[in-house]
Amino acid sequence: MYKGKKVVAVLPAYNANKTLEKTYREIPFDLVDDVILCDDASQDNTIEVAKSIGIKHAIRHETNKGYGGNQKTLYNKALEIDADIIIMLHPDYQYTPQLIPAMVNMIGEDLYDVVLGSRILGKGALKGGMPIYKYIANRFLTLTQNILGDHKLSEYHTGYRAFSREVLESIPFNENDDDFIFDNEMLSQIIYAGFRIGEVSCPTKYFPEASSINFKRSAKYGLGVLWVSSKHFLQRMGLGKFKIYQGIKKRKT
Repeated sequence: MYKGKKVVAVLPAYNANKTLEKTYREIPFDLVDDVILCDDASQDNTIEVAKSIGIKHAIRHETNKGYGGNQKTLYNKALEIDADIIIMLHPDYQYTPQLIPAMVNMIGEDLYDVVLGSRILGKGALKGGMPIYKYIANRFLTLTQNILGDHKLSEYHTGYRAFSREVLESIPFNENDDDFIFDNEMLSQIIYAGFRIGEVSCPTKYFPEASSINFKRSAKYGLGVLWVSSKHFLQRMGLGKFKIYQGIKKRKT
């Protein structure tokens, strides 16, 4: 509990049995009140590991719904159990749970509505093992997104994110794609709604057990990012009317 606010960590899992327990053990439970894990039809025993280490809310998709579909289940469950601050933490140990206190503090003190763990702030991305083609693509896409979205972030592609309850209640995230482009649609909605986004520098860690998409899927993702950014530009200029922006509640000032 953080100053009367319920903090919930949500873990989108797929074949994470080798790294789940290590990730879970580093969660600061003096701040985090509850953990929700959603196993997206893993081919290993991720769900059994989750239950054995004490995760009370362990959900399993019987068919694979994709990274975005996994997050939808997690965020809906977090709202259902009255979470005030929601942190998405990958159970593959690619992002350190040790940043949770900083992220919770930034939202809990009402400094920001969203906090991103950026792998680009600082100079550690390449040293941490990020493939050069992904680094270059990340920088190009982020520049394009900042221009088209009239915003300024160091990275739009991190999987380490924290949100206030108001954010999840204000954007129609259930209308977003079920694949990896979900993350960018969600950030586009958040920016469009006028929420405050902060960033913290996050160490980059690439290793065999960490999840990562291949070059072909990365290329598809990149094209999807450009399309989302183009839609965002047209929407904010009044030249388009896209479904993912309908029903958005602007941030309360």
